[in-house]
Amino acid sequence: MPIIYHQQAKEFHLYNQSVSYIIQIMGNGQLGNLYYGKRIRDRESFEYLFETGERPHAAISCPYPVNLCLQYTKQEYPVYGTGDYRYGAYRVRQENGSRTTNFTYADHNICNGKPSIEPLPSTYTEDDSEACTLTIRLHDDLIDTDLILTYTIYEERPVITRNACFTHNGTEKIVLLNAMSGAIDLPESNYDMIHLTGAWSRERYVKRRPLEQGIQSVYSMRGISSAEHNPFLALAEKNATEGSGTVYGFSLVYSGSFLAQAEVCSHDTTRVLMGIHPDTFEWPLKTGESFQTPELVMVYSDQGLSYMSQVYHRLYRTRLARGYWRDRERPVLLNNWEATYMDFDEEKILSIARKAKETGVELFVLDDGWFGDRSDDDRSLGDWYVNKEKLPGGISGLSEKIEAMGLKFGLWIEPEMVNKNSRFYEAHPDWIISAPGRYETPSRQQHVLDFSRSEIVDSVYQMLKDVIEGAKISYIKWDMNRYITECFSRGAGEDEQGMVMHKYILGVYDLYSRLIHDFPQILFESCASGGARFDPGMLYYAPQAWCSDNTDAIDRLKIQYGTSMVYPVSSIGAHISAVPNHQIHRITPLKTRGNAAFFGAFGYELDLNHLSEEEVQLVKEQIDIYKKNRKLLHQGTFYRLKSPFEGNDTAWMVVSEDQKQAIAAYYQTLNPANAGWLRLKFAGLGEDVLYQVTVEGDTGEYYGSELMHAGLPINRNRFFKETGDFASLLFFMNEKVI
Repeated sequence: MPIIYHQQAKEFHLYNQSVSYIIQIMGNGQLGNLYYGKRIRDRESFEYLFETGERPHAAISCPYPVNLCLQYTKQEYPVYGTGDYRYGAYRVRQENGSRTTNFTYADHNICNGKPSIEPLPSTYTEDDSEACTLTIRLHDDLIDTDLILTYTIYEERPVITRNACFTHNGTEKIVLLNAMSGAIDLPESNYDMIHLTGAWSRERYVKRRPLEQGIQSVYSMRGISSAEHNPFLALAEKNATEGSGTVYGFSLVYSGSFLAQAEVCSHDTTRVLMGIHPDTFEWPLKTGESFQTPELVMVYSDQGLSYMSQVYHRLYRTRLARGYWRDRERPVLLNNWEATYMDFDEEKILSIARKAKETGVELFVLDDGWFGDRSDDDRSLGDWYVNKEKLPGGISGLSEKIEAMGLKFGLWIEPEMVNKNSRFYEAHPDWIISAPGRYETPSRQQHVLDFSRSEIVDSVYQMLKDVIEGAKISYIKWDMNRYITECFSRGAGEDEQGMVMHKYILGVYDLYSRLIHDFPQILFESCASGGARFDPGMLYYAPQAWCSDNTDAIDRLKIQYGTSMVYPVSSIGAHISAVPNHQIHRITPLKTRGNAAFFGAFGYELDLNHLSEEEVQLVKEQIDIYKKNRKLLHQGTFYRLKSPFEGNDTAWMVVSEDQKQAIAAYYQTLNPANAGWLRLKFAGLGEDVLYQVTVEGDTGEYYGSELMHAGLPINRNRFFKETGDFASLLFFMNEKVI
């Protein structure tokens, strides 16, 4: 069992072959952190790692002989106000207005397996032997409240998950003003902070900057995780690279407003906090009520950034995503959005589908515009009944015709939104999130339905269920195209308005859960104006997400590269679209568009009828390549080789678990004049395995050690002579059986 409690020392040691995490019950009964890092040998006491002592301006939180100064002590779940002047992990307001608390150790439990925290999403185990869980109950006598901290360590992964739960037993109401999922104090500050930032059409760009004294944070107060910041950060040693060095990863399994923060104190220790953003949160607790925080997933790597990412990929692909589609090969799809937008009728859709079937596409997806009086963004969101002028046979009739072609059928929905110009809004004008007497801010001419109210979720659920039950639907693209403003619920009381943001996300999770329960074989893909809600919470319900509305292949290199910091290739919706690209108007070769989209959940977003015969033939070849290799692409080990944020080129690769196969890709943005040779070094191969490597029809034989350490020379003047700018190469590597 990888969790040991040393009773005499009052220490918990969580460890496996890769990582150790050591907690101490301190002299004041609170919890301190002694160590988090590479696995160390267990011993009866790690007391020597406890650092405390009086310093100028220090408040003594526990008197002689302990002389505990919380400001300079590394803690597990700290609080502001009793001697620690740094930001705390939680804050409780009592009925008399006091915010001072004292949660001290009461008892603990160690068990095999990993408990669920439903209705919140979380990672899981399929067998109790996969993980071990420690729950520590802390208690504040004055307010008669329990604080339960839960830690799970996976047996064979350098992964520790954390969450916190408050249960109030006292007679006087308390209010949670802050409840982070986890906190960790590290003894040094010599790290770079890596996070993923951006905006619509350039989501999850990689940013790396050194920590300094003070606070660095990323956050969302938008009601969803957002395109601007992702609920992830990593602390990397200064010299850490993709393949070497120490990295700590922190990822929040949550889809709402969040805060991820690193604070360096004046003595150069670092405190990381992550959880629900406190500025949009206030949660009252009456007697017998509890509040459960989302899960924080911490990954330790002593092998650089790629290994951290690979751990997240395997965990999230196999122990966060779940259900029928988790391990199945994803179908090649064609979505009609950029082909038609909302201007279509049944014959146009069938024409696009017929051509898609001819090329080898397996799934046709009908996007926005099929319902109500929907002809533009201004109308009919919320009216989930079929537009019979466009589709005389309804969704049922169209889906049957699509299936008769030998294709599966998918459908776009946006269930969390409503237009004021709709029957739904006319019937329920008080069902949107908005503040009484205030201007109701539109975005994309739509408003957010108040999913914090169960009756609204019930109504939307029933409408969608009726549509799905009446048709042959194999896939649903679930969109969400705006952030929350004027956050007020007409279904909540005065003291409950701080609950609305979180309850909204719980409502989204509830609707997902019901539809998945009713239709377990439907493949759900999440979307939020592209990648504005691409987070671990969504992956629990939808195993893939539309990565970005930006379908330009060159821009997608940065977006997909950044996304790969945390999320597996199988989760990244990646499509080939028409040129000039509809977002940035760039013209890129069809070959490069395909070579970028291969490294994701692959599909097309165009009318194939508009392509030349030569292009159609290339599409057929692309689909054939993807079908032959999609299991490797989705379940192999992903390596980043060259960063698009650092130069003119990008490279990455996927290697099979047995190291017998690999696919690598190289992308060049601009073609240099009189270019020299490129020496491309690969990763993850078997040192002594002899590979047959095929690129552009040329095949050579090389040992893995050669490919990784010497590299493969690439004659850019030859390979990119005709293509020029925006060129790319695919490398297929297969073990040669001698």
